[in-house]
Amino acid sequence: MHRGFVYAMKSNSMTSIAPCNSMSSFHAASSPPISTGLLKIVVQLDAAVEYLMVHKNFQSAFDTCERGFENLEKVAEEEDSRYGDLKASLCTVGIQALAELNQWRGVLGWVLQHFGSADTMPTKIMQMCILLYSKVGEHATMQEVGHSWLHCLDNTALSGYGTVAELYLLHVLIPLGLTAEAQQLVTGDVGSAAFTADQRQVALDLIESQQSSQEGQTQSPSPEATPQMITDDTMPHGSVIQRLHGMLRLLQRGVSIARLRWKLIPVRRFLLTVFLLYLLLVRMDPALPSSFPWVLKLLRLLKQMWYAMFGPYYRANAAV
Repeated sequence: MHRGFVYAMKSNSMTSIAPCNSMSSFHAASSPPISTGLLKIVVQLDAAVEYLMVHKNFQSAFDTCERGFENLEKVAEEEDSRYGDLKASLCTVGIQALAELNQWRGVLGWVLQHFGSADTMPTKIMQMCILLYSKVGEHATMQEVGHSWLHCLDNTALSGYGTVAELYLLHVLIPLGLTAEAQQLVTGDVGSAAFTADQRQVALDLIESQQSSQEGQTQSPSPEATPQMITDDTMPHGSVIQRLHGMLRLLQRGVSIARLRWKLIPVRRFLLTVFLLYLLLVRMDPALPSSFPWVLKLLRLLKQMWYAMFGPYYRANAAV
């Protein structure tokens, strides 16, 4: 179910792992040569990407990311400026591997385990978490985390801050029906930092439209429920009566023909059949197990009547 999420992330430039799957990108990231510890982590990152995208071995991809994080803990963050890029890349591959393993419930906890708090999560990781939990219908999971991240002043200067705010609005607040919180987000400090004036107006129009639809849904079902219930209650009974009348007319026609030609059907058997039909179609629920013997008896009786009324007719035609 979550494979589409992985391919969507591949096609989205903000969460693509393509820049992270070659060691040359990290060599070119800065002029100082890469250290031995970071070089080992880059090799593990390449292996994790290969497990994920080529071999489709998602468990091996995740395990390789975990070993990369263990080695990353041995490297000081101040030692190399590529520390943060490696950490985000390992986390990106790990999230996609967990999604493929259908272990998406543990994604947020796993990410927070490696980043400590929601405020320190990179923009790409926050975007991926919002999209993942939105895809599986767990919008509320990212409500508190996204709120904390967006209201952190250190994150407002990040390049992907506006994208996170947009995803949080469209995939968390609006699906949850939190229109008041959404309006406050757009008109408050977060909206001023994340959106332009035109974008804020579009967002407010969208929120107002969502609020109007919610009000319409809460008002409309009650007056429509009664006619639907009446229709559901009355239609089965009326259809049963119509079918009963049709069967009675058919039986009456057959009895009349049989009595005129062969006089093989007594009136008492006809009345008994009508009574059984009345019990079966009006007074008894055919779905109950107790009704099965009556159904079998009625079926045998109808077969006997059919053979008695029309059997001689067919035999006569066959003889001619």
